[in-house]
Amino acid sequence: MPASPSTARAINDRLALHLLQQEGPLTAGQLKKLTGLSRPTVADLVERLGAAGLIEVAGESGEQRRGPNAKLYGIVAGRAHLAALDVRTEGVAVLVSDLLGRVLAEASVPIDDDSGTGPAVEQAVSLVERAVKEAGADRLHTVGIGAPGLIDPVGGELRDSTGLPEWHRRLMAALQEKFPEARVGVENETNLAALAEQRDGAARDRDTFVLLWLGLGIGAAVVLDGTLRRGVSGGAGEIGFMPVPGTAGLPSATDCDGGFHSVAGAAAVSALAAEHGVTVRPTGPEPHAAALVREAVHRSATGDDPAAGRFLDALADRIALGAAAVVSVLDPGCLVLAGEIGRAGADALAGRVQHRLARMSPLATEVRPSTLGGGAVLRGALLTARDRAQDDLFGPPGR
Repeated sequence: MPASPSTARAINDRLALHLLQQEGPLTAGQLKKLTGLSRPTVADLVERLGAAGLIEVAGESGEQRRGPNAKLYGIVAGRAHLAALDVRTEGVAVLVSDLLGRVLAEASVPIDDDSGTGPAVEQAVSLVERAVKEAGADRLHTVGIGAPGLIDPVGGELRDSTGLPEWHRRLMAALQEKFPEARVGVENETNLAALAEQRDGAARDRDTFVLLWLGLGIGAAVVLDGTLRRGVSGGAGEIGFMPVPGTAGLPSATDCDGGFHSVAGAAAVSALAAEHGVTVRPTGPEPHAAALVREAVHRSATGDDPAAGRFLDALADRIALGAAAVVSVLDPGCLVLAGEIGRAGADALAGRVQHRLARMSPLATEVRPSTLGGGAVLRGALLTARDRAQDDLFGPPGR
């Protein structure tokens, strides 16, 4: 059946807004060419979107020609403000952006392990308030939160998880109370990192890939045919619990000791470095295990410390154990090494893991390091918040 006039208008409006979001300001003539719509239809949608406060005249085209230059139309970036949070066990980072995702303010605050739940939540909420004020926003439309742990696929809430602080679970409700008009959502940090790598990072050319998060904990995000897969209970990618050779026991439903986490988590990486005589003086906020890996990469590259290369080889052996299991089940064709340890290992570690996978599995798999660094979770949270806000604001009226 042909679309009704109102449905056709909504489709045309979404198409034009998508083009303006992707390409930046465009003239009516450029919109006509890119959309394939008639000149009167484009004129109508420009007038309609302008009256709705979604687009505005953003300047004039710079074409050299006789007569007046054509008006350039762009999305009203200040129509909505968004916040993205990266919530870790040791602190919170936040950024505030406009509707187009341009960052207007950034801030972070450490939160001590000794802080109680109430004070920790208060610190985090105050941080967001200060960032919103610095950005010049009077309210937030959407808040995207990235946090470790399982997300309830039905209620969208962070589930109670052993080893994670209680204030993580309380933060979402506290932000909703402080910003009652905002749409507040939470997603697993590894999933958000994968979305960011898919959109802007190492997996831009891949519809199917797995991101391995190697940090304090171990996790994975699964993207199949362009879609993030969360699993029935939200636990797809909880590979820290995956049984692997070389451990003293087996993991349990409440403890991943004995699983992949036991051989590739931060504590295990630090112990492995000590076995190979790799040390580093603590400097800055980088986790110790990541600093050890980064130092080993540097020493190995200079060729002055064979032990550093042997440490990286041994670490790649361990990572390949878990990676091979993932590859044998999913055949993703591409693995992205992320998290603090994955980033620190860079190409040196990724290349070693790929070499071992080629020996262990007949399934061709490219292994790449993250290209977004420590900002991947924040970037993913921002992209998710922006998409949700645009879906809301760019949707049909009265939806």
